[in-house]
Amino acid sequence: MCGIALIISGVRIDLSSVFPDFASQLTKALKPVDHSEFSVEGLKEALQRRGPDHLGSKKLHLHTKTSTCSEKDKNVESLLDVEQEIEITSSYEVKQDNGLDGIDSVAAELQFFGAELQLRGTSPVFQPLVDASGNILVYNGEIFGGLHVDNDCNDAEILFHALGKCCSCNYQGRKSACCCDEREKISVPQLLSTIRGPWGLIYWQDRSKTLWFGRDAFGRRSLLVHWPTLVDPRLMLSSVSPSSDANKNIDSRAEDLVSDINFWEELSCGIYSICFNALETEEYLIGEVEKHEWTDPLLNELIKWERSDVEPKGIIPSSVSLPVQKVLNVLRESVMRRTILNTVFQEIKHESRVETFVPIAVLFSGGLDSMILAALLDQCLDPTYDIDLLNVSFDGQSAPDRISSKAGVKELQRIAPSRRWNLVEIDHELSNLTSETKHVMSLIYPSNTYMDLNIGIALWLAAGGDGWVDKDNHQRVKYKSEAKILLVGSGADEQCAGYSRYKTKYRTGGWLGLHKEMKLDMQRIWKRNLGRDDRCISDNGKEARFPFLDEDVIKTLLEIPLWEVADLEQAIGKGDKKILREVAQLLGLEAAAFLPKRAIQFGSRIARESNRKNFGSNRAANQASAGSVVIHSPSTK
Repeated sequence: MCGIALIISGVRIDLSSVFPDFASQLTKALKPVDHSEFSVEGLKEALQRRGPDHLGSKKLHLHTKTSTCSEKDKNVESLLDVEQEIEITSSYEVKQDNGLDGIDSVAAELQFFGAELQLRGTSPVFQPLVDASGNILVYNGEIFGGLHVDNDCNDAEILFHALGKCCSCNYQGRKSACCCDEREKISVPQLLSTIRGPWGLIYWQDRSKTLWFGRDAFGRRSLLVHWPTLVDPRLMLSSVSPSSDANKNIDSRAEDLVSDINFWEELSCGIYSICFNALETEEYLIGEVEKHEWTDPLLNELIKWERSDVEPKGIIPSSVSLPVQKVLNVLRESVMRRTILNTVFQEIKHESRVETFVPIAVLFSGGLDSMILAALLDQCLDPTYDIDLLNVSFDGQSAPDRISSKAGVKELQRIAPSRRWNLVEIDHELSNLTSETKHVMSLIYPSNTYMDLNIGIALWLAAGGDGWVDKDNHQRVKYKSEAKILLVGSGADEQCAGYSRYKTKYRTGGWLGLHKEMKLDMQRIWKRNLGRDDRCISDNGKEARFPFLDEDVIKTLLEIPLWEVADLEQAIGKGDKKILREVAQLLGLEAAAFLPKRAIQFGSRIARESNRKNFGSNRAANQASAGSVVIHSPSTK
């Protein structure tokens, strides 16, 4: 994993299938425009910041080839030819055309970027991946099911091999499955629907002259899109939103950077294709965009996020341990899948002292979700490894999350005394983070509220892992976590009614109102949370993994009656996330099982400091509903 990107230029993009109301008017301008606002170099720089082992690119030229028959009939034959350039890793110079027969012109250019942070496999992997058939893949993700990946194999290579076996039928515009002669093969959407785990990808299928792209059904990996406009007719995809070149080398406030926000948007979860056609009567190519349905019935059920038992009939039965044990088991399996150390880590362990190599960290507040993840990680990880617990504070030792994290470590030491737990205390003052704030603004795009910024800064700093730890002699020493894998508790609150507003929804709308609000949050988590969080964490060369958003975990929680998941008649810290509190008790976590929910922006106290800086006081910020206030409304260009 690490990051992927694509720039398509010189093609008239037909978006009528995806946006039937207004797409056609956005894609007519193909004249050269000034693309200096978002350059290739800016995109490379943004991907390079993620700390990849390798950053590569590949250009694909689509040519229209015409040959005049006779002067009398003036018949013109129009063909589509493909020219691939060699993979370039250190420069981005354009290779000369290879001299096709006839009258040639480069009608379109597709430039792929792949930044590889290798967490699986023993041999170095260099993206973009290219095979002998001319297929190209850039992939950012992990495969935890659906396709078998051995411990000594790489996810991207396994997926690339499987994609190469897919049918090349061009069923653009058809809602049905593949209808070509290769019926023994599965289609690209069928293959991608089987993958369990987070992913974003861009795949060129050379035989069908079709580009495939998309992100997993829950949006656990960021993929941004710039749909073509009259101002900039390129179609662009990127794991990260590079800041505008116009804002570089100037002393602008972070708020000014948000003027670029309309350029990018979160790509809706799903599988997309672009079929390229050369028209006989025109000098340009048409790229028809289509969005495809998931073909796996289970995946479609999880996306719908419906549960059969929402409202109890009569008296709520007393709680039984069976659902709790089932949730504990499936969560343990989820953590195990995300923390099995592949051969690449085993080799590192062999080459260095075990006590100095910490492969996995937990985004740690000491609250319920992070305590469960830490306790389960202890059960899944070789006991010879340390575990880093990353805790960020903007109020030193007085922040609520710092206090709970210290108590949490003591509880973890009690249930797992042989494990070495490193509580990494990451302390900062918001007033000293001017340049960092500007950078995080570019990462959270297209999110644009003060709440997004506060969360983004806290996540970015925590993932950086640069802080202090207490050694055995109780001496506080400087420490930087080098763990590449970071477990994050995202999805627990949405699925188990952890937010305080759920209590309000329950009071006003009952069980059905509560379920409707939880469903809304789960179906928009890709847009409101996960893309932003993935970009902020990955910028530090870390990979965020979300055990609570495992497909089996989502399925299991949906099968449990809502009143077993949460009981909002009870007090805060008891009825909210009821089932997870019972899971914590089974794990031996006593104090953590009754801690109230605290979002990272409040637990770290960055929200308080932001309120004072931007609104003058907490009271003024509350009156202005500061969390939802847009940082800066961009002017219309």
